Amino acid sequence: MRGLKGKVALVAGAAPGNIGGATAIRLAEEGMLVVAADLHQAAAQTVVDEITAAGGTAVARGFDITDEQSYRGLIEFTADRFGGLHGLFNVAADLSAGSFGRDGDVISSPLDVWQHTIDVTLTGYMYGIRHALPIMIKQGSGSIINTMSSAVWMGETEHVAYQSAKSGLIGLTRHTATLGGKHGVRTNLVSPGVILTGAALDATTQEWRDQILATVRSPRLGRPEDLAAMVAFLFSDDGAYLNGQSLLVDGGANFT
Repeated sequence: MRGLKGKVALVAGAAPGNIGGATAIRLAEEGMLVVAADLHQAAAQTVVDEITAAGGTAVARGFDITDEQSYRGLIEFTADRFGGLHGLFNVAADLSAGSFGRDGDVISSPLDVWQHTIDVTLTGYMYGIRHALPIMIKQGSGSIINTMSSAVWMGETEHVAYQSAKSGLIGLTRHTATLGGKHGVRTNLVSPGVILTGAALDATTQEWRDQILATVRSPRLGRPEDLAAMVAFLFSDDGAYLNGQSLLVDGGANFT
């Protein structure tokens, strides 16, 4: 894709087998200089090892998205290491049994789960934007992408914290798109549907996947690489006139 070679990308939430990991790999294939970051640096290092083995340029970093100073340090490291920051992909989420697995309905969901989910998926994304946007504005260019979820459009009887945090990203994205747009900085949302990450394959049965596939206007369910391709497009010059948009990447499961 046009305009990616030699540019700097930060993937915040890059572990093997997930959307962030696949995106870091795709961006490196397009010639970008990539910082792959995750709560567990060893996980990000696995992604980086794959990139460097294929001839790409990437480094791994550990960070805590709920800690503003940690995220600020990650942004500063990226800009210092590669001389700028042209693409930020916020994709980190806590989908563990202890968090997502306990996220019930508005009546019963534990308040600690609510607060943690907001801290990771909404406030954490804001931290990244807060410290990346000034760098991009000074450059006169940049692209920020936040990861939402098709669950926001569908509505569910559970996962109230997750849906609420993801919904909040609409306002954060539109605000940032408006603030940065005249300075050449674009901000968009990608909303994946059911994506067969490594964790999803481990946690679901073939019967469940077949049931979900029956609701999708596609011959297959999504793969992490589908989101990676969309992020690469939005980072590239080919996506230069898209700003403040929410793009469903769900095989046509939802129409908006």
